[in-house]
Amino acid sequence: MHVVILGAGFGGLELSSCLSEELGSDVQVTLIDQSDHFVFGFAKLDVMFGRTSAESVRYYYRDIVKPGVDFRQETVTSINAGAKHVVTDKGEYDADVLVVALGADLDIAATPGLAEAGYEFYSPEGAERAREPVSSFESGTVVIGIMGGFFKCPPAPCETALLLHDEFEKRGVRGATRIVLVTPLPSPVPISPDTSKGILDAFAERGIEFMPQSRVTGIDTAAKALNLADGSQVAFDLLLGVPVHKAPEVVLASDLAVDGWIPVDAPTLATSFPDVYAVGDNTSAPVPRAGVFAEGQARVVAAGIIDRFRGAADETRYEGVGTCYIEFGQDTVGRVDVNFLGGPQPVGIFTPPSTAVTAEKEHFGSSRRARWFGG
Repeated sequence: MHVVILGAGFGGLELSSCLSEELGSDVQVTLIDQSDHFVFGFAKLDVMFGRTSAESVRYYYRDIVKPGVDFRQETVTSINAGAKHVVTDKGEYDADVLVVALGADLDIAATPGLAEAGYEFYSPEGAERAREPVSSFESGTVVIGIMGGFFKCPPAPCETALLLHDEFEKRGVRGATRIVLVTPLPSPVPISPDTSKGILDAFAERGIEFMPQSRVTGIDTAAKALNLADGSQVAFDLLLGVPVHKAPEVVLASDLAVDGWIPVDAPTLATSFPDVYAVGDNTSAPVPRAGVFAEGQARVVAAGIIDRFRGAADETRYEGVGTCYIEFGQDTVGRVDVNFLGGPQPVGIFTPPSTAVTAEKEHFGSSRRARWFGG
């Protein structure tokens, strides 16, 4: 059996690890990604706030040594799901099972003025570029602006606001600054009222302004202001933007995309094509776009492939379970444990910030680093 996995993020790394652990060299796994390295999403804030270097948070795919897994650094140029055929800039692949885990791309051009007037901080490169303007900011208004309704890691903009507060306090300029978060969401974490309250209470204690249900239509570069759908503007001296997200162009051009994303059967992550699955941010699965959900989806797909190989019934189902860690600043981290699909309605249970949860988050990263890269 030849399993071709497109994308080596949380989903691709977990899927290839599961298959290697259970089946070893009995199954051929080809893992394809255009990059030579992986970066945990939460590490971007560490880079932007100068807590670490960009190089130190890169984990190189060349370090993956797993039975049955062959990593290829190649750019996917064409996907034919009906034929389970993939073309890259370096070759072609025919799969017995195809899994698309290419994530979501940032569409900076979708918001006029963002490239000229703001800094996106949702890519590793963007976070590195934003480091200097953040570290040198001394007075005025910082706006964290979310440009679209779907974006990776919903708590991350809130974390950014709280860490900005700490940064300015440390440098003694907080009194000369204003921090504003503009979001189209009705609350910081809609699935969990307790988590949202915890974040909003922290904002109130720190004087951080929260503007919910505010849809950005563009940026007035001359006035240095966000244009909102209600006709108002939000002025800024520094703009940290979360760009509109979209599926990669190669996905949009394929036979998989419907209304901009890959539709899947939520319990199995199967697409409408036999033996073709999709996990993570490139799908329209009814869960947030975050690595922990891609990881959980990958485990379900892996279980199905393993059961099929062994001739067993595939009974594993995806329940949309995940844990999101939220930095509250002052070296503390909170946690929300969510279940989107396993009950009558989605639920999210909040654990308030503490140094104990900070240690949990550190273990979350180190355990996956060791599992995926062997170190």
